[in-house]
Order: sequence, then C-alpha cells, then structure tokens
Amino acid sequence: MLKAQVRTFAAQGVVTKELQDHLKRMGFTDNSRVVHNPTVSELYEYALQPEHRRSPTDPSVTDSTITSSGALSCTSGVKMGRVPKEKRVVYDATTKDTIWWGDVNIPLDPKGYTRNKVKAVDCMATAKRIFVIDGYAGFDLEYQKKIRIVCTRPYHALFMKNMLIRDTEENLNLAFAKGPGFTVINGGEYYADPNTEDMTSRTSINVHFKNREMVILGSQYAGEMKKGVFGIMHYYMPQAGALSMHASANVGKDGDSTVLFGLSGTGKTTLSADPHRALIGDDEHVWCDNGIFNIEGGCYAKAVGLSEEKEPEIYKAIRFGSIVENIQYIGEDAPRSIDYDNVSLTENTRCCYPLEHIDNVRIPAIGGHPKNIIFLTCDANGVLPPVSKLTFDQAMYHFISGYTAKVAGTEEGILEPQSTFSACFGEAFLPKHPYIYAKMLAEKVETYESNVWLVNTGWSGGQYGVGKRMSLGVTRTILDRIHDGTLEKEEFETVPGFKL
Repeated sequence: MLKAQVRTFAAQGVVTKELQDHLKRMGFTDNSRVVHNPTVSELYEYALQPEHRRSPTDPSVTDSTITSSGALSCTSGVKMGRVPKEKRVVYDATTKDTIWWGDVNIPLDPKGYTRNKVKAVDCMATAKRIFVIDGYAGFDLEYQKKIRIVCTRPYHALFMKNMLIRDTEENLNLAFAKGPGFTVINGGEYYADPNTEDMTSRTSINVHFKNREMVILGSQYAGEMKKGVFGIMHYYMPQAGALSMHASANVGKDGDSTVLFGLSGTGKTTLSADPHRALIGDDEHVWCDNGIFNIEGGCYAKAVGLSEEKEPEIYKAIRFGSIVENIQYIGEDAPRSIDYDNVSLTENTRCCYPLEHIDNVRIPAIGGHPKNIIFLTCDANGVLPPVSKLTFDQAMYHFISGYTAKVAGTEEGILEPQSTFSACFGEAFLPKHPYIYAKMLAEKVETYESNVWLVNTGWSGGQYGVGKRMSLGVTRTILDRIHDGTLEKEEFETVPGFKL
C-alpha cells in the first residue's frame, strides 16, 4: 500500500512546459519532486508524511495533525507573527521614485536580494518536495493579478490555495501559459545570512518589483505570504486608478455595501461575518470604478476565544480544507478537539479557510460602491466613544492618522495592546505614501456620498488593565443600527477635546 501511495504522489501534478521553464529561470533544475496545484486532499496526505509531521522547533513533537472538526492543525515554528522590521524592498530604477522609503519600506541592494534568492532556491532544492500553487489576487478581472507560490511545506501550499482565488487546473494552465504576474518563493524553513547586504538578522522578507518576485527566509509564519501578496496589490492598484484597502466588506439584502477598515485584531473578520449580511471578504479589498472587490479567496481569522455561540459563522467554517495554526488541543477528555482559549504557544492563534466555508457569502466576492465606511479603532486608553459619525474632514484626518492599538501576537514582540498611529489603518503594508491612498479615498467618499463612522472596538471604562474590552454584542448592535439607517437619525452630542 505504501508503494502505491508513493507512486500516486509522484504522478500527481502536471508540470507544464511553462512551469518547467519558470522554475529553471529561478534556479530549480530538478522537476521530479515538483507537486503542481495539488488538491486539498492530497495536501492533507503530504502533510501527514513523516518528513512533514515533525515540529519545526522540536523534531520529537508531531506537527501536522487532523482535528476533530476535520481541519489541518499546524505550527509555524519560532515565528508566530509577522516581522515587519525585516521586510525589504529592492531599490532600483523601478522603485526609487515609486516607493515610500523609510521604516515601513527599507531599501535592499539588488545584490543582497540575489544572494537571498540563491540561498532560498539552493536550500529548497534539497527538500523532498517542492509545492507550486497558482491562483489569482482580485475578483475583478480588470484588475486581477496572477500569483504563483513556490514552497516546501504542504501547510503553506494549502494556506495559499485557500487565500488565493481558485480555478480549475485547465483554466489555470491556460491563464499561466505565459507565466505568473508575481511569484512568492517561500524558503521560510531556511535562514538568511545576516551578513548579506542590508540584512540585520536571519529572517528576511524581500520584494523585487522589477523581477516581480518575493523571497521569504527564516519565517514559517504563513501570514507573511498573505500580507506579501497584499503589499503587491497595494503597489499596483493605485497605478491602475483603484484604491487598495486594509479592510473587510459585506453587503446587505438591498445591495448596500459596507467597508470596515482596521488593523489585525480590531474586529474586521469577526464583524464582517454578519448573520444579516453576505460576506464579501475579511481583510483586503479594492475600491475601483466598478465598485469594491475582494483581493483574496479565503479568510485568515484570529482564533483566540473563538466559540460557536459568539462567532457561529467562523466557528462552523473550521472544517475539512481549513487550517488551524499554532493552536493546542483540549486534552484527553476531548481527543483532537481544538482549545481556542489556549494561548500557550502564542496570542496570535489563527484559522484559515476558503470563502466558500462561510454559509452567507457572496461569490464572486464583489459589491457596489459602499454606502457606509467604518473605521475600527481599538482604543487601548479607553477614552473614545463607542461610535462617532465623522464629517468629511474628520474622516480624512482619522484615515491618515489611523489611531488604534496593535494587539497581542499579531506582530513579533507584541504581548499586550500598544497604542499606535497606523496610516490608512494599515501602514505596515503601504508601499506608497499614505497621501496617495488618502487622496483616492477622499475622492471616492465625495463622489459616492458614503457615510463614514469611527467605531471603538477597544476598551471602555478605563485603559487596558483597568476597563473592559468593548462587548462584541454592543458593537454588533451599533453596526446593525448603522445598516438599518436608524443611528443616522439619532441625536448626536459632541465629545469635548476630540470634537467627535
């Protein structure tokens, strides 16, 4: 049986002529171990093979397992959150005048990028298997980008199979006949050389816009791939006259769309999965002349405290084909049952699932021009009101300043909420100056007469450690009143100091 299983694995995945040529140009010379666009079931089987079942941090620990809900449970090794300080963008003729250089976009010499890419390819070439996943970023065909993922962990392949927009093998091969629009080379199992030009550690996330490539070394956290693709779209969309947004979105029965901006952990995923409205997407969208559309084919939700009672849509989505990341089991009393309250590995426990796992979802994930725009701010100081209706000028101010808090675990080193100002509610992902995105938002809000609201999902009754986190039920009720129009008709009072 084992021999038959191995033969099936070896025969899986047609390595097209285009893929062979592309891999060769990148430096991969042996195609016999390449697995191209495997199915979900096959990726489960690969993940359970001995070479993939060991923990990246402790070889004696079993890593890939199947949960009682049918989801695949995996760990990401030492890095359990993004490492934005290790992101680099190649500085060359293509980017020197188009990138917002500074702490967010740190320049990298092209020679340094080449060294990192060679290191990644050489190390990945020694792996037993190389997985290649093809898919799309963006549901609107006019703005869509073809993305190729090259990686060595089945969990990474399944993650991006969920997060990219899927298609049939035949259609993908036709679409990619002339190559991908951008390639992510995930060598996260292998470390970068800190002596490489412009490097400061053994972790490296490098983007080369001229070569249309991204290389990851030293981090197996799957979110680096997802946010890497977002950064790519964030770069190209403004050039196409479209506003890319770190925001979730949903649509009501009457076709009224809502966009919810916010950093990770502020409630974008939870609040967009609304039982009364169809989900468009939970994190990354574009507002173009046609309306809004989701960049992704799946969702990546924070899982701390997840329960069927509080978040039934997301809870039920964690089934076969989904991934739970860095989450422990309950114990012997409930074998393979996920303990969503256990944060012993990290506060940043996650689950990843395709959009189709949400019952109330809109596919294709597109919507009309938004009637309501909501800025979700996690106020760790407990001073902002639960909801404020913003004037046009206030909306632009709060979008540019992006006052909120980074919550525990989302980034490496964040252990408790930290107040921050994150331009456009997603500064870490902006390749261009915030003014470019703010100007586009201003024009669209004015053109389509969208209402803009500031909703505090952080603390009330005092700062973190004194007050309490805003109740999910209260916030949902506020959003319901925004959507049914009753809140707009209420009397408002101005808060001293903030003038909200």
